[in-house]
Amino acid sequence: MTKWVYGFGDGKAEGRSEMRNLLGGKGANLAEMSSLGLPVPAGFTITTEVCTYYYANDQKYPAELKAEVEAALAAVEKSIGMKFGDAANPLLVSVRSGARASMPGMMDTVLNLGLNDVTVEGLAKRSGDARFAYDSYRRFIQMYSGVVLGIDHHHFEEILELAKEDAGAKLDTDLKAETWHKVIVQYKKKVEKKLGKPFPQDVREQLWGAVGAVFSSWMNQRAITYRRLQNIPESWGTAVNIQAMVFGNMGDDCATGVAFTRDPSTGENLFYGEYLVNAQGEDVVAGIRTPQNLTVVSKQRQGSKAPAMEEVMPEVFRQLDGVRATLEKHYRDMQDIEFTVQQGKLYMLQTRNGKRTAKAALKVACDMVREKLIDQKEAVARVSPSSLDQLLHPTLDPKAERKVIARGLPASPGAASGMVVFTADEAEKLAKKGEKVILVRRETSPEDIHGMHAAQGILTSTGGMTSHAAVVARGMGRPCVAGAGDVRIDAAAGTLTVRGVTVKRGETITLDGSTGEIMQGVVPTIQPELSGDFAELMVWADAIRTLKVRTNAETPADAAQARKFGAEGIGLCRTEHMFFDEERIVAVREMILSDDEAGRRKALARIQPMQRQDFVELFKIMAGLPVTIRLLDPPLHEFLPRTDTDMASVAKVIGVPVKEIQDRAAKLHEFNPMLGHRGVRLGISYPEIYEMQARAIFEAMAEIVKGGGEPVEAEIMIPLVATKRELDLMKDVVDKVADEVSAAAGTKLPYLVGTMIELPRAALRAGDIAQSAEFFSFGTNDLTQTTFGLSRDDSASFLEKYQQRGIFEHDPFVSLDVEGVGELVTIAAERGRKTRPGLKLGICGEHGGDPASIFFCHNAGLDYVSCSPYRVPIARLAAAQSALGISPRGD
Repeated sequence: MTKWVYGFGDGKAEGRSEMRNLLGGKGANLAEMSSLGLPVPAGFTITTEVCTYYYANDQKYPAELKAEVEAALAAVEKSIGMKFGDAANPLLVSVRSGARASMPGMMDTVLNLGLNDVTVEGLAKRSGDARFAYDSYRRFIQMYSGVVLGIDHHHFEEILELAKEDAGAKLDTDLKAETWHKVIVQYKKKVEKKLGKPFPQDVREQLWGAVGAVFSSWMNQRAITYRRLQNIPESWGTAVNIQAMVFGNMGDDCATGVAFTRDPSTGENLFYGEYLVNAQGEDVVAGIRTPQNLTVVSKQRQGSKAPAMEEVMPEVFRQLDGVRATLEKHYRDMQDIEFTVQQGKLYMLQTRNGKRTAKAALKVACDMVREKLIDQKEAVARVSPSSLDQLLHPTLDPKAERKVIARGLPASPGAASGMVVFTADEAEKLAKKGEKVILVRRETSPEDIHGMHAAQGILTSTGGMTSHAAVVARGMGRPCVAGAGDVRIDAAAGTLTVRGVTVKRGETITLDGSTGEIMQGVVPTIQPELSGDFAELMVWADAIRTLKVRTNAETPADAAQARKFGAEGIGLCRTEHMFFDEERIVAVREMILSDDEAGRRKALARIQPMQRQDFVELFKIMAGLPVTIRLLDPPLHEFLPRTDTDMASVAKVIGVPVKEIQDRAAKLHEFNPMLGHRGVRLGISYPEIYEMQARAIFEAMAEIVKGGGEPVEAEIMIPLVATKRELDLMKDVVDKVADEVSAAAGTKLPYLVGTMIELPRAALRAGDIAQSAEFFSFGTNDLTQTTFGLSRDDSASFLEKYQQRGIFEHDPFVSLDVEGVGELVTIAAERGRKTRPGLKLGICGEHGGDPASIFFCHNAGLDYVSCSPYRVPIARLAAAQSALGISPRGD
């Protein structure tokens, strides 16, 4: 028979810390602290399985639950020596949520439950303090009304403020018992007016109302949003913890507080926290009163004059410091604890692994290895790979004021402020003058690359997390907010407008690419610092991981940055990005406008030396490491100008009539270019393009060898292959050029020819294709598009709705769809290696920097992942955690 309720208290417990999936984090840790002999008020936990049952059965409870709750409540009554609902000696309880993953502030809590018009008098008599009893009752009415009855707290705040004015009191603590009694009467009148019925007096009705509210809060909007941001599955559910109340508001020998066993901002091994005398827990976090420091050291650091707990309650503080040491030794991690002091006695109400900054996480993990609390593997497991973004990019000063005017998708992390500009040329021009600019576009294209590089950040009103803007910005380490659908951009007028706010060209905005927020004006930023702890943890991670980590890079700057971050080669060099340089774009356009092969070869001959030099620079930086070079992929029309003004300008430079360019652009126009004349199809139609690129690669290799440099391991990749025959034709072109250049150089140049698996057919026919391909690189951006039939640039407008409705658990362009796209990857890997056992396998889509996708790649037996330079450290750490069997999704 299923057990739905687990009790704890009196130094024993039915649960333990390993049962967090069933008891939730809070319930499991209350049970563990109780078993450790720490002073934990007795209570019980209703399991997460009840939450699952509740939502699967039209918000009804299991038939056995009521009896189990009554039995557990009786055990608490026996432990405490009080009775729930008793007029003379009433037991009061708190009702709190507790999911297996910490979700601070996202779900609901009710304190002082069990008070009514009768029991409040019993509490007053037993405590000898009517003021305390009435204060507790009014808190309960206000909290229960908000959480369970749905009455907004401002109704009660208005009553309270008027009562304080009438009494001439500044603080709640200044009010006398008789005033609180009047406030209670007014609170109850307000409830009856709002609901049409009195505030509930039956304590069991109160209890089940609170339990239902906690389970319901699992599906409130803030909890749903938090789960989506933190990748917490809806199916986990929450537990409910019901615990005997202890009171920090019974007088000056009482207090309540929250603390961290180490500083959560810096990671220093210093007791860190706040407390309030004569208060309840919500007072500390609600900002109603200013909390005081726990320690004298913290007090001095902050320049506070208010006495520290260490001074006011030295004996209790000594006990609390002992609990701190016990918990850290037991859990071997920094703890976030809640406590209450009732009439000089310490009670522990919660412990959990403390939330911390990335900087603190690194320091705590490395320090605990030095302190021999944990080993290196445990330290590697402790740091969230995604949190490293905080260390690699500027972040907004958390203390700074900000005026948020809109939100988009957090497409590339970091924060930046700058003048608004609407064209790439304008961005580049102003940046050269030393101005900081934010490039604002409806969408970006490869032609905007120079402006994106010049800008401090990029904002687009369309596109998703893997749009052109997002991908390029991540590669450059620029913050980017994409898909800000509420923002109306009028580039001609030089304005962006959102909800009545208009920002003009030259005015300043700030972007937070980590949250998607867009702010008016300048918000100060904090520059990142890479500490020695970072380097040390990365060494430990590299010793554990088996998956190699490469980078997506085609510029020397990106390649050099990636090497500094520990990249072990280039997994994707997108050669088309090299074509948009101002010097060579003219020659590229001449090639496109040519009507015959001779004309195209003439233009390509001008491009080849520039392309060769690009590869020489990359090969020097990579110094013998593998470099995967994707031959030209996008359709040719992307290289042509789009506006009449730009077409006229190009026509003048090239020396042809404007109509010729317009006609050629019209001829090349495609209704669905993503599935059109691109990739290997271009090579089949115009083999001279791939021939030129292959020659540039091999001549660059020969130049490196001639100069005494380390020969790179060149991997030449043919994109968008669907059949073996396509690959064979292009491989013949590459092999022929390789033989010619090797003969001229007098040395055999090492290289591999492979393909990008980005079409479902290619994945299914991988066994055939592997007869010719010496490596596969999974282009999961396009493989996701072609598997789902989704456009990554156009789907952002509805993907969030799909996630909210439970159709997608994650954005499939951000985190790999393991069930569909993942199965195609697995099939291709298995069939490819069956044909060619030594087949090298990697992934070069944006998923290569996503920890959950990296976990899949490790288990699928891939050799490497490749990601943008600033995600290389994240991938290194995620690969190590994958080797340890740690899934970022907790599955």
